[in-house]
Order: sequence, then structure tokens, then C-alpha cells
Amino acid sequence: MAEQELEELLALGDRVVARARALGADVAEAVASGGSHLSTKVRMRAPELVEEAGSRGVGLRVMLGQQVAVSYTSDLTDGGLERLVEDAIELARLSQPDEFAGPPDASQLSAASDHASLDLQDPRVQSVDGASALAHALAGEAAAFDADPRITNSEGATFTRASGGRALVTSGGFRGASEGTYASLTVHPVADDVGGKKRSGFYWTARRHLDQLRPDAEVGAEAARRTVAKLGAQKVDTQECPVVFDPDVGRSLLGLLAGCVNGGAIWRRSSYLLDREGDRVASDLVTVIDDPLIERAPGSRAFDGEGLLSRRNVVVDKGVLKTYLCDSYSARKLGRESTASASRGGSGGVSASVTNFVLQPGEMTAEELVASTPRGLYVTEMMGFGFNAVTGDFSRGAAGFWIEGGEKTFPVAEVTISLNLDEILKRIDAVANDLDLRTSVATPTFRVSAMTLAGR
Repeated sequence: MAEQELEELLALGDRVVARARALGADVAEAVASGGSHLSTKVRMRAPELVEEAGSRGVGLRVMLGQQVAVSYTSDLTDGGLERLVEDAIELARLSQPDEFAGPPDASQLSAASDHASLDLQDPRVQSVDGASALAHALAGEAAAFDADPRITNSEGATFTRASGGRALVTSGGFRGASEGTYASLTVHPVADDVGGKKRSGFYWTARRHLDQLRPDAEVGAEAARRTVAKLGAQKVDTQECPVVFDPDVGRSLLGLLAGCVNGGAIWRRSSYLLDREGDRVASDLVTVIDDPLIERAPGSRAFDGEGLLSRRNVVVDKGVLKTYLCDSYSARKLGRESTASASRGGSGGVSASVTNFVLQPGEMTAEELVASTPRGLYVTEMMGFGFNAVTGDFSRGAAGFWIEGGEKTFPVAEVTISLNLDEILKRIDAVANDLDLRTSVATPTFRVSAMTLAGR
């Protein structure tokens, strides 16, 4: 996004905030955003979809005393912006006062000169047109077919790219803009198994910068390898055994923890980690950091959704819970300070969220971790959703590979793994070094010493 476009978004935010203040808002905060998205899909070596869209809009949050309302419009005409402000003011008048509502203290707001340069935009991403995107997808799928004759079908391959910017302007004195890009390639091959069963698998690559994507051929070949590795999958006996989590499924577990350290979950008393700051909640090998200041990472940002300067938060330090992640509202509810963890949606609403929420890597390789496991289950997929955030109880369907003598021996399917999340984290006894920041919630490979496995 050009510098001029960011300035236009800032000017749009200025205009909306000024109008809201003129109509009586005590607090006005506008987020103006714009961007474009391209999605392409191929299947069986033929193009199936090319879809491109652009968008612009403004979200507004206003406060009349402690009455709060949000509104949004994509109509950026004079009349559309006037209706946006009038609607927000009217909604605020109709809302119930909330004693904890309010903007962050002006002294907490960051200055533009303090914002870190995180290298979140690659101009080359925006230059990828439909033909180029289809070429990437076709090359990825073709590599999967060419890698193994047992790949007989495909659920398709997709290449997407997105770019955009947003500006936040508040009546408290904050004014800042950010921009970013993201591109991804995913390949989904299908192989025939015994009994007419189909086994599908996938692999993907994603980054903010094009030159950090894995080559199309590598993505397709890896997707094929993972797919044919599932052929002949079987159940195993019900038992208690060690479970090794691949990074793609490990982040699902870490995402559950992210929801449970969210300030909103804490003040609502809907987290098993309520009143447990300073307690041991995981093994000594577990350090989890929410870090918005990692260059080129998917969740990075220079300032949070309320204009506070981004900061690195150590959430779990060698197994001990150090903090909850709060925006200003949840911080007031809990009698503490914001951790600069506010996220503002396009509509203008604010809540606490994670940025780059990462289980810190260990020193051994993933191969060494598996080799040190005498027997157990290596999980590559989880199905369904079985988690109670209040109690921490966890149970999900799983598939992967059986480990025997430190080696993956045969594929496993149609089993269930279960254990309370508190115990899962406390039983982590090995963490590998294969961290890959394709997503904002990320883990390396790790092992839980014992979980209940329900099979045949």
C-alpha cells in the first residue's frame, strides 16, 4: 500500500472522529481500513476459481460518559460517513452505562516515532496477479501428482495473497497507521486406500514475504508424502501412552491456552486458570511468550488496538503462569494495567487477544525427540472439538503414526486422545527446535509423557 493511501486512511479517521466529537461524543475512536485479496484454486490440473476483491471501510467506537456503541460502514460518501456517526451516537444513547468502560489513559498512548519497523509488507505480494497465482497452484498440485503414482485424486491446490493497511485515530490523541501482506500455497492430494477408502492429506506454506515461501514443487511433494504415509491406517489398543504433537496440531493445544489466559475469559470466570497467577501450570520446559515485535511474523504489530506501544509479554515462564493478557477494559475489571493486548476489529469493537503466541523451542531436533520415544502416538491431525475452558478437560479425535523403538512404524486413525489441559502442559517432557512461524499461534514438536488413548 502506498504512503499516500495510508495518509488517506488517517485523514478519513480524523474526519470521523472530529464529526463524532462535534455531535457530542465524549470519546471517539475510528479505525479506517483498506486492502485487496486474491484467491485462486485449481483441481485435477485445471483452474477452478479466481476471485479478487478490494474493500474499504470505517469502524467507529463512541462513548457518551460510560455508554458505549460501535458502528461500521463501507459507504465512504459524505452521507454514508454522516450516518455512521449519527447511528453510533444514537446507539450509545440507548445502551446501558458500564462502569468499566473508557479509553486508555492518554499518558499510555504511544507516539508514531516510537513504533518499531517490523517489515510486515512485501510490495511483490500485491503484484501477484491471477495468472501468476494460478501458476503457483498448478505447479504445487502437479508436483504432488508427479511425486507418487498412488496420488490419484485431488481436493485442489490454492494460492492466496492479501495486502492492506489500517489507520487508528482516537480523540485521546493517538494517530497511527500500519500495513501488511500475506501469501500462502496449500496442496490437498488424495490417495486410494484398501476397501475403497480415500486418504487425503495436505501441506502448506505461508509468509508475509514472497521470497520466504517454500517452492511450489516442495510443497506439492511434501503434501504427497504426507498423504501416502496414511495408507493402511489402523486403530491401536486403548491404553495410556506418550503422545508426540506435530507443530500443526501442537498449535491447536496452544490456542486453547491462549483463550484461557485472555483477560476477558478471566473476568468472566470462564477459564480454568482463574486466580492462578504465580502457580505452576506447566512443566519446566514450557515457556510461552506473546511477542508482537518479531520481524515479518504473522501476528506482529507496532501498537495495539487502543494505541498502546506493543510489548513482549512472558505468559508462562518455565512452567509458571506470569500474567493474563488484557486490554484496558479487562484490565479495569481485574484491577490491573493493560498488557497492550487490545485487538480492534474492523467494526471498531475492542477485546484482548494474542499476537505471536509462541511455545519457545528446545534444543533437540524433532527426529531426536521421536528417537527418544520408546513407544507412543505421533499426532498429525486432530478432529472435532472437545474442550471445556472452565475445567480444562480435553478430548479429541486423532490420527498420526505409531512410534515403536523410537521410529514411526505404521499410520494410526480413528482414535481419541484425552487428558485435562492442565495435566497435558505439566506432562510435557520434551520440546524440539523446529519452530515455524507460519501462523501467529505456533509451537515446535513436543511430547506429553502420558495421555489416555481410546482405540479398539
